[in-house]
Amino acid sequence: MQLEAVMSVSDSESVKLEEFKIPTYILVSEEKVENVPEEPKCPVIVFINSKSGGQLGGDLLVTFRNLLNEKQVFDLGEEAPDKVLHRIYVNLEKLKISGDELAVKIQERLRLIVAGGDGTAGWLLGVVSDLKLSHSPPIATVPLGTGNNLPFSFGWGKKNPGTDDNSVKLFLGEVMKAKEMQIDSWHIIMRMKTPKEGSCDPIAPLELPHSLHAFHRCSEADELNVEGCHTFRGGFWNYFSMGMDAQVSYAFHSERKLHPEKFKNQLINQSTYAKLGCTQGWFCASLFHPASRNIAQLARVKFMRKHGSWKELRIHHSIRSIICLNLPSFSGGLNPWGTPNSKKKRDRELTPPFVDDGLLEIVGFRDAWHGLVLLAPNGHGTRLAQAHRIRFEFHKGACDHTFMRIDGEPWKQPLPVDDDTVVVEISHLGQVNMLATHNCRSKSIHDPKITPSHHNDEEEDSNEEDSTEDQEEFRKFGAADTFKIPDEIDLSHLS
Repeated sequence: MQLEAVMSVSDSESVKLEEFKIPTYILVSEEKVENVPEEPKCPVIVFINSKSGGQLGGDLLVTFRNLLNEKQVFDLGEEAPDKVLHRIYVNLEKLKISGDELAVKIQERLRLIVAGGDGTAGWLLGVVSDLKLSHSPPIATVPLGTGNNLPFSFGWGKKNPGTDDNSVKLFLGEVMKAKEMQIDSWHIIMRMKTPKEGSCDPIAPLELPHSLHAFHRCSEADELNVEGCHTFRGGFWNYFSMGMDAQVSYAFHSERKLHPEKFKNQLINQSTYAKLGCTQGWFCASLFHPASRNIAQLARVKFMRKHGSWKELRIHHSIRSIICLNLPSFSGGLNPWGTPNSKKKRDRELTPPFVDDGLLEIVGFRDAWHGLVLLAPNGHGTRLAQAHRIRFEFHKGACDHTFMRIDGEPWKQPLPVDDDTVVVEISHLGQVNMLATHNCRSKSIHDPKITPSHHNDEEEDSNEEDSTEDQEEFRKFGAADTFKIPDEIDLSHLS
């Protein structure tokens, strides 16, 4: 441990902060042009959600501002990233036109850092995607949330980071060494009829995720708009989920809004999450979760591969949650899709989960006990399909609402109460650039190490069948030795 500490201090001392600093005149229009003795090799703009991670977000903000130019470090609680980046890029263009060579080099080398939960990171990715730059700046993520699936997928870890000078310097050093990696981005559209009476907004704007806020409601001129309907659209980069897992997440976020002082520690947050999983019936779904809220009863689901027509997606009546995955990380680093063996690949045309292949992995879960199979070697959920597009159609039924979640941010979604239809459709949008460390878990389809023979040589699948018809395997679930509560969770909190 002492050797590691010495190495950390030594590594942090080797980091030259001048290589990351951006002169003020680049960031603020009309500022006097500065003479910079050394061009920054890795100029960064830092966005921090000061409310994430309890006190950690605020502490990290102070440290970054002390080490870098404070004007290149932004608190997302004070200023939205779209306004910040628009202002900076407009200034960069003006400087380039005037012949400023440093502005050209900073724009070419620029990297972004975002510190917060998955929702915060997704918000910034959406803003960068909207800028439609010829080469968008790659993004590094600092894990300050509860799940931290985005940082974990690209090698930045999932535990809350240190906020002292040495920790931040080490992180900056990793940002400089990180490689660029593209990931798919996904467009989501949600359409419902305008209610004849009551509020004009079926969903309170503040209830929606940031990634939907980024696009707001479709304008009247938008071709996606339909007369007499409310149409919302947005995007996501990690996952979209619907059903009971989103219900537990919604309960957690609601509790955190009411009592933010109780959620200042990542381990406490995770144990609270597990406790809510019990109180919401996720562990005893067959007793507390009405069958009318199961996915097959809620919605008609269609999907499309890259080419071809819409196909009906058969979902067993016991499935209570459905997850559309872009990254191989869910619920704090678990991989619900796993790696299909050669037989599954041949018979069902299933592939490993690549982050840039234009396909979502669609996985179903019956309850929390089913989810615990992911803790077993080669464990996975019920693989339903891989899709380039997926469509959910909700008609009048026994439920007036369900729960949905995008990249860690849940909301309560009203469902039709008359002869109406609520439609949620997800389709491939494009790609954005991420920064990945040498510990990156995500795989690219363009990786030269990935070959057809390599696919077939992957570890064998778990014994659980993908087919939802095989209920015999499902019954064996609770008896398996490998399905256990994580060691970090204090069992006393679950009583």
